[in-house]
Amino acid sequence: MDIATIIGLVSAVTLIIIAMQDPMAFMDFQSAVVVIGGTIAATLIANPLPDLIGLVGVYMKSIKTSGSSPSELIEKIVGFAETARREGILALEAAVEDADDAFLSGGIRLAVDGTEPDLIMDILETELRFVEERHKAGQEMISRAASTAPAFGMIGTLIGLVIMLKNMDDPAAIGPGMAIALLTTLYGSLIANIFLDPIAAKLKTYSGQEILAKQMIIEGIMSIQSGDNPRIVEHKLSVFLSPSMRPAGEEDAGGE
Repeated sequence: MDIATIIGLVSAVTLIIIAMQDPMAFMDFQSAVVVIGGTIAATLIANPLPDLIGLVGVYMKSIKTSGSSPSELIEKIVGFAETARREGILALEAAVEDADDAFLSGGIRLAVDGTEPDLIMDILETELRFVEERHKAGQEMISRAASTAPAFGMIGTLIGLVIMLKNMDDPAAIGPGMAIALLTTLYGSLIANIFLDPIAAKLKTYSGQEILAKQMIIEGIMSIQSGDNPRIVEHKLSVFLSPSMRPAGEEDAGGE
């Protein structure tokens, strides 16, 4: 779990509430309906329903992370290389049974089955490309929603101004019209800049990390299949990382 996302969301909401002094004065049902309902409606129009339903799971990935760290991944792949060198590549079939990474397990099984190196590379790179496309689609949906929320905030502002101007002769109606005019802009900005844009940015970061891990897996599998020494395998994988993130003894490998 990424505690930073939770801390950031809670901190942002808390700071806004503190700045409001009287939060109840900023509550307006009509403004919330215009912004939240309008953003959801526009997202429905722009995307197929199954994709929108799946967006909940995509959003939660910014909080609930999974997968091994790069150093743990290197250690795991080097362990497979040692097993292959000591017992033969067929021994890896049993070794990957408990692996929790389907991409790694699938690649190792292709190598164990004697698949041609070029075909393994093609299969894994194709899968990697479509993983990246799926990640990008989810990020773009949230980014589009982030741009839509302020737009509906502005629509609500115009609605509020029209209501206010049409009732200038009724002082009692000016207040509600002004509330809608101001609060919809506020709601749109808060939703976009706290709950949508930062989440899209976090998902983009996580996607980059996952793609890097899968690139390392491809390199490791190809290296194992070619019979490289485990030390060489470790060195090949370490160069994917910055020196500070490399396993002990590899910090200076490849320089900066």
